[in-house]
Amino acid sequence: MAIRVDAGQRMGVGHAVRCLALADELRSRAVPVLVLGELDVPWVAALADGRGIPVLEAEADPEALAAQALSLGAGALVLDGYDLPRSLGTAARAAGLTTMAMVDSDFGSHQDADLYVDQNLGAVRLPDLPADRRMLAGLDYVLFRDEVIDRRPAGPREEHDPLRVLAVFGGTDPFGAAPVVLGLAAETGLPFEATVVAAGPETAARLDGLALAPGQRLHITPPVPDLAGLAATCDLALTASGSSVWELLCLGLPCAVVCVADNQVPGYDEVARRDVAVPIGHLESLRDDPVARADATAALGRLLGDPGLRARLSAGGTAMVPGTGRVAVADALLGLVEARRASGGPAPI
Repeated sequence: MAIRVDAGQRMGVGHAVRCLALADELRSRAVPVLVLGELDVPWVAALADGRGIPVLEAEADPEALAAQALSLGAGALVLDGYDLPRSLGTAARAAGLTTMAMVDSDFGSHQDADLYVDQNLGAVRLPDLPADRRMLAGLDYVLFRDEVIDRRPAGPREEHDPLRVLAVFGGTDPFGAAPVVLGLAAETGLPFEATVVAAGPETAARLDGLALAPGQRLHITPPVPDLAGLAATCDLALTASGSSVWELLCLGLPCAVVCVADNQVPGYDEVARRDVAVPIGHLESLRDDPVARADATAALGRLLGDPGLRARLSAGGTAMVPGTGRVAVADALLGLVEARRASGGPAPI
């Protein structure tokens, strides 16, 4: 099985992390997996290396990449990246590769594939999708790595005093959300002990400069491979409204979410509409709009100050995100591979 995906400062790490979750499931079934792309974030590269997953430079030309996947023994190709051209899926399918595309609402939906997966809350089948293409949509198909599934709580969490807060805004925080959101949390005046994932020295320096109220403390840490392990030690999370939200909900952490990029708008709006996390606004407004900042501070104050709200969100999150999505996705993908093989397609998977 070949996976075409990248990770880097510009595109973030979410695409690669969810693909590695699918790889965990495939490898548990003795299906070999390799990555075609560039994992230019050290801790993401370490995740692949620790799993024994080869990472090879991808051919740029779509037909050459399809031939590359076939030459490496793959019978299927997973595509995850908004900037991957539709011609890549078309070339892969023409070469006999079963092709799966990860999409997020309209982002990535241009791809040509046999199977589409949108693992977001409220996702539906893509409009105008040909009847012979299959789609899996919704939280039943969220892809979680072993590290997340192994730490899914069996019951309610016991909270700490003061509350332990995890603040993480994507694997690289490319928009510098951490200082903005932690500054608003500090303005609540409520006590907390926050572990803040800071991707670089500039973000760390801005966090160091925040004015904290009595009883508030920040611990600044670089990105870590085992975010789930860190999350398991905390009581709530402040996060961007990307794929990490589903991990945190699966782990039972009540969340406050901020929208930091256009591709996060559908997920942010759906989370707010369904009341499964506390929405605090769009990052650009939170930088300099006094009304937006005041509303966000009030929302953060409710989450930090109301144990009943935290308990409700925690229970709702674990119930809504069962953690079995990768099984269903792997079943669907391997089923299509077997069907293609039976009709004379490539024998390997």
